[in-house]
Amino acid sequence: MLGTSIVLLAVGLAVALVAVVLFFWVIALRRVVPVNEVHIVQTRNNTVSYGKGFDSNTYYEWPSRLPLIGLQRVTLPVSNFSIDLPDYAAYDKERVPFLVHVMAFFRISDSNTCAQRVASFEELKEQLTAIVQGSVRTVLAAHEIDQIMLDRSRFGEAFTKEVQPQLGGWGVEAIKNIELMDIRDSKDSDVIHNIMAKRTSGIERESRLVVADNSRQAEMAEIAAKREIEMSRQLAAEQVGLRTAEKDKNVGVANEQASQQVKVQQRETAAKEMDVVQVKNVRGAEISREVAVITAAQAKEVAIVQADAAKQVAIVSAEGTKQVAIVSAEGNKQQTVLTAEGQLEAAKRNAEGIALEGHAKGSAETAILMAPVDAQIKLAEKIGSDQGYQTYLLGIRNIEAAQAVGMAQAEALKTADVKVISNAGSPGKGLSSVMDLFSADGGTAVASMLEGLAQSPEGKKVLEKFVNKPQDDKK
Repeated sequence: MLGTSIVLLAVGLAVALVAVVLFFWVIALRRVVPVNEVHIVQTRNNTVSYGKGFDSNTYYEWPSRLPLIGLQRVTLPVSNFSIDLPDYAAYDKERVPFLVHVMAFFRISDSNTCAQRVASFEELKEQLTAIVQGSVRTVLAAHEIDQIMLDRSRFGEAFTKEVQPQLGGWGVEAIKNIELMDIRDSKDSDVIHNIMAKRTSGIERESRLVVADNSRQAEMAEIAAKREIEMSRQLAAEQVGLRTAEKDKNVGVANEQASQQVKVQQRETAAKEMDVVQVKNVRGAEISREVAVITAAQAKEVAIVQADAAKQVAIVSAEGTKQVAIVSAEGNKQQTVLTAEGQLEAAKRNAEGIALEGHAKGSAETAILMAPVDAQIKLAEKIGSDQGYQTYLLGIRNIEAAQAVGMAQAEALKTADVKVISNAGSPGKGLSSVMDLFSADGGTAVASMLEGLAQSPEGKKVLEKFVNKPQDDKK
């Protein structure tokens, strides 16, 4: 009994241990799906998705080797993920190589479909990368590099439209337009660099032209302001000089008038004195002679004084006039010099402006003249690489040459005394040229004609007439 109890106890403990192990093993198989993931579970009968937004987010992951209840799981993210093409080599319409950086953002819209198409998320990303690469290559190959650089946003929309129809088969959708992040030159190409250098130089040229024009206008405004200020200053100096000369003239005239009045008063006084002397002379000869001598002496002194006064007035007036003339001449000289300098500076600025304008016009005309030359060079290169188009051009040239030869032969036949009668179905089936008369074909045709004449009675008579005529002559 004791042995049986021990065995039963051991069996019970073993069963309990197995039950505990099974319990913890089953607990370990329980899975709680994270918020940003979806687990697609494939059982023997159906496919079920677990995660946020589905019927349940917990399940037991029974090993696939267990019959009936075994399952397989595919884990996919429900959060957004990106496909990055940092240095993808592409070509434009003219097969110009360059590198692009493309970013695409997707999310899984149908997890069951996605799980049926791929075995893992890494495989899904590889297949989406191939789809994006093909779409980018298809869109870029239909446009030129200049247009691609200018309209990046439009090409992002074109990439998205090209990819969108294919994403449904993978259960994936784009959450925004595919972004064309950057365009740059490949290792052995400088196309992007040259385009950017051309546009940078054009912007710099326009900026320098605008700055030069603004500087020129500013300097011209400063010169005009300085000229107006100097003209006002010269005008003020001229008015002051004129006023000073007018004052000196008025003073001289007043002095001269005063001198003349003094002389008139002196003359009246002398006349009165002469009257007195004459009265005295009537009274007595001696008194008259003495008075006359005294009067003559006084008159001489008065004349000397008057002459000295007139001389001093004339000298003072001449000096004033001379100073006025000198001041006026100096003012005119300075005004003339400043005006000449202003005109010279304006002429220099105008010449510089004309030179800049001529240089700009020359550059524009050079660009205009080079445009058709570049177009002709590109056309010649295109024709040189297209064998079919060359054959087409040669055919046209041969037709033109044949036409010219035919017209020349027709002109020659107008003046030649040759008649060709063709009894063929069309003129083209007769003799093709007069020279055929002197060839083997022409001889054969003449022989055939004679043979045909000999077959008819009338033709035979004609031939006998010409053939037997020499014999008749001999007879």
